[in-house]
Amino acid sequence: MTAMTHLPEPAPSRPLHEGGPAVSSVAWGMWRFAGDDVAAAEARVGAALDAGVTLFDTADIYGPDNGEPFGAAEALLGRVLARNPALAARMVIATKGGIVMGVPYDSSAAYLASAIDASLRRMGLEHVALWQIHRPDMLAHPAETARALEAAHRAGKIGAIGVSNFTASQVAALAAHSPLPIVSCQPEFSPLAIAPLTDGVLDQALAGSMTVLAWSPLGGGRLGDPRDDRAHAVARALDAKAADYGVSRAAAAYSWIMAHPTRAIPIVGTQTPARIAEIPDAYKPRWTRADWYQVLVASMGEPLP
Repeated sequence: MTAMTHLPEPAPSRPLHEGGPAVSSVAWGMWRFAGDDVAAAEARVGAALDAGVTLFDTADIYGPDNGEPFGAAEALLGRVLARNPALAARMVIATKGGIVMGVPYDSSAAYLASAIDASLRRMGLEHVALWQIHRPDMLAHPAETARALEAAHRAGKIGAIGVSNFTASQVAALAAHSPLPIVSCQPEFSPLAIAPLTDGVLDQALAGSMTVLAWSPLGGGRLGDPRDDRAHAVARALDAKAADYGVSRAAAAYSWIMAHPTRAIPIVGTQTPARIAEIPDAYKPRWTRADWYQVLVASMGEPLP
């Protein structure tokens, strides 16, 4: 391979996991999915579907950060699906649980069973394709957690299990006790959040063929509005690629994430239909090794060894 050869480009769709449903290679996240206007909420879901998105990521804790109750985002999605039931057949829905207001984490068997049932009830569903433990509970034995997830799977409530914000060793501990494969992990991963590249999370995903769902792919808004030297340096590197392909900095950031051999799926959080419509631009940029590493070096703030 020469220095100018482009890295393999991601396909617009891929299996969620081995034997699982096909999903878009970019997901739409519902952390900011809020409000009482069900028609407007349906329009946002429709905009994502029109942009080729089929994987929708939510969580039971989404709500309080928007000044709404626990479970509000799932409940709003449930109202959208009740208004337009045909949408459900076009969506692959993933949700998360295990965060409890004021606790903060609970992965005991009893709580997980109740959390899964509550999520399904809020969304008006009998089954979700992927259910993820949102944050690791250090007080729950992984055997107990695995037992609860296997029971929900056996009952047909969840298609597969994943984790979010777990270290590689926490994933390994759960996997050692689980009769079900852990098919996905959800770390914070972006050109500004590069720890998964070196802390073992992405290496473990490659070793176990786990799907990586990258949350906050724009660095929590810091790439859109850089405020420090590091963010400015990364933005400049992304802008160079964006200019080459006539796309936004955000699209370049998403494509940088997808260029990694895990084929990580960025979770796009915008709630603006016009920006949702730009999601397909993420498939346009092509990266050479030199270009990709240039962004990484800008994020590190020092040369690679």
